[in-house]
Amino acid sequence: MPLVVLSPLFQGVVTIGSSLSVSVSVQNGTPRLLAPTTATLELGRTPITSRATLAAWQAGAADAAVGPLVPAAAASLEAIAKGEALTTGMTVDAASAELAGLAPGVYPLRLRYGTEPDSPTSTSTMIVRDADAAATPLSVGILVPITAPAIGTGLLTAAELTELTGPNGALTAALDAVAGTPAILAVDPAILAAIRVLGTAAPANALEWLTRLDTLPNERFALAFADGDLATAHAAQIATPFQPSTLQSYMLPANFIPVPVPSPTPTPGVSDPATATPDPTATPTPTAEPVDPTAPVFPTLTQLLTVTGAHAGMAWPVTGTATTGLIERLTKVAADAPGATLISSANTFAGAGPNTVAVRGTAEGAPVLVYDSLVSTALRDAASASDPLLRGAPLAAAAAQLTLAGAGATGPLLVTVDRGADRSRLDLTAAIDAVTGMPGVTPVSLDTLLATPPSKVEIVDAAPIEARVAAARRLTDTEASIAAFATILDDPTLLTGPERASIAQLLGAEWLSNEWPADPAVSPDEEWAEAIDSHEQASARTLSSVGILPPSTTNLISSGAKLQFWVRNDLPYPVNVVFVTSPDDLRLEVERSTPVTALPKSNTRVEVPVLAKVGSGDVQLQLELRSPTLQPIGQPVTAEVVVRADWEFIGIISLAVIVGGLFVVGLIRTVVRRRKRRAEETNG
Repeated sequence: MPLVVLSPLFQGVVTIGSSLSVSVSVQNGTPRLLAPTTATLELGRTPITSRATLAAWQAGAADAAVGPLVPAAAASLEAIAKGEALTTGMTVDAASAELAGLAPGVYPLRLRYGTEPDSPTSTSTMIVRDADAAATPLSVGILVPITAPAIGTGLLTAAELTELTGPNGALTAALDAVAGTPAILAVDPAILAAIRVLGTAAPANALEWLTRLDTLPNERFALAFADGDLATAHAAQIATPFQPSTLQSYMLPANFIPVPVPSPTPTPGVSDPATATPDPTATPTPTAEPVDPTAPVFPTLTQLLTVTGAHAGMAWPVTGTATTGLIERLTKVAADAPGATLISSANTFAGAGPNTVAVRGTAEGAPVLVYDSLVSTALRDAASASDPLLRGAPLAAAAAQLTLAGAGATGPLLVTVDRGADRSRLDLTAAIDAVTGMPGVTPVSLDTLLATPPSKVEIVDAAPIEARVAAARRLTDTEASIAAFATILDDPTLLTGPERASIAQLLGAEWLSNEWPADPAVSPDEEWAEAIDSHEQASARTLSSVGILPPSTTNLISSGAKLQFWVRNDLPYPVNVVFVTSPDDLRLEVERSTPVTALPKSNTRVEVPVLAKVGSGDVQLQLELRSPTLQPIGQPVTAEVVVRADWEFIGIISLAVIVGGLFVVGLIRTVVRRRKRRAEETNG
């Protein structure tokens, strides 16, 4: 079945007395050639007044609800080869019977590709307005996320930052789009931390981007680290929001040496306090400890994650994932900040209709800001359009939904461009302008929205995504194992810091909204599952990076000796372990524990004193490593020792017998010689 998209121009807005122009795109995704045919544009003359009807129509499932449609224009289309696309335009003249005389309102449009009853169709809308009548005033806040693509490592690298903040980078496009607009920014602090941890080594364009963000006048608030999926973390019963405990391991001392401040030039006629004659009556000032000017000065975690000028106490779960329990949890976290949790209207009983929901509310006493789900979804689709020619369809959908939402609003509204990937500056700008450029719309600030009198909101609890919850639990279980393992380091955060930051990235919302992976053959879920698998394999390699090399069989023929073993350390850091030796036979006494400092990326020899008692036989030694806090490290191994300690006693006896025998033989020979000499003397 070919993909047919109807895109009204100018968001489908037609002033009375003007013509209607549309763009038609057909993508041949079939394995055959599409024959030449006719495309027909149909128009309804009965306005749509219900948001539920409009939503169903835009989804292509409300033929009967919108009344009869009449053909208004037609175009002949050429044949389309497999995998190719064709785009054409149509116009309905203002004087045509189908368009003339329409009263202001939202009207249905449908494009039929072909002449058969079951031909592919695409639905859209147009908005008729009276240019001479004042537009209905409507206050709207528009929220735009500033986020980075999903990654599986703790922070963006310098190379990734260089690309993202370059002239054609996604982060640059985001700032270009929001600059000069009233958009409220939701900023991922992980992006800022990735730049700040590089210190003086940060790419120049990344630093410029950070400065530019700081100087924009737009209101803003901080998202969870890596735009974390708050609902999954809460359902998995882990820290919510889930964020790093430290990012110290990402900072190199050489990049944080303070720049020396030159001494001021003395002013003529003004004495230098350092050389002035001291006042003998003055109370001496305690001398401060000298500061090493070459010592690095590292920023704190709070400084790394700070979003300059951010409104405190705000939280934004992934659209459609909120629950009452999550909102209560987030409210407790931000207890000292007058903020709110942002939720989709589809997460409420009133908005599930769908109906227009008041922007400011309380859910079980917790403050919330409700954004319009249908408008926000359309804006997200427009901002993420893969082709500029396809952008008009979601823009028209957003304009129509905003028109009906405004008719039912009793106060200001909030809409979002929502999360997405691969957004160009033009796509994002078009989505923002679709709201701020609507007749009668006045942008409102976040402070104004928060100051709006609240109304009670009933939450429709979203079901958790079990696969993500299970993965979150596995990841945090592995984190606990890494934390226990890291006690072998002088600074355990060298391992625990990157591990926790990586988990936070893997639980980021961008993995849910990432519908455009680099490899089009890989779905977002598959890409996320691959990232989880890659992380778990890396964690397993870390946990097995320190261990005991398999020992060979040792023959022990003396009562005392030092057995030699080897500790393997694949980490780039020295590790402190306790080498524990346990024999299975009392005929061999061993040094039960031996402290060892294993050098990085090498094998370190360990000598274990042993003492053999009387008796021979085979003794097995169980060898294992433990951290200084007695956490097991690696897998235990078994060493075989063949004990022949009684051979030493037998050897001594044998030697004594031999020596004694030689002494006796020598003594006898000496006696015999003397007797022989005396006999010779007597006979002579």
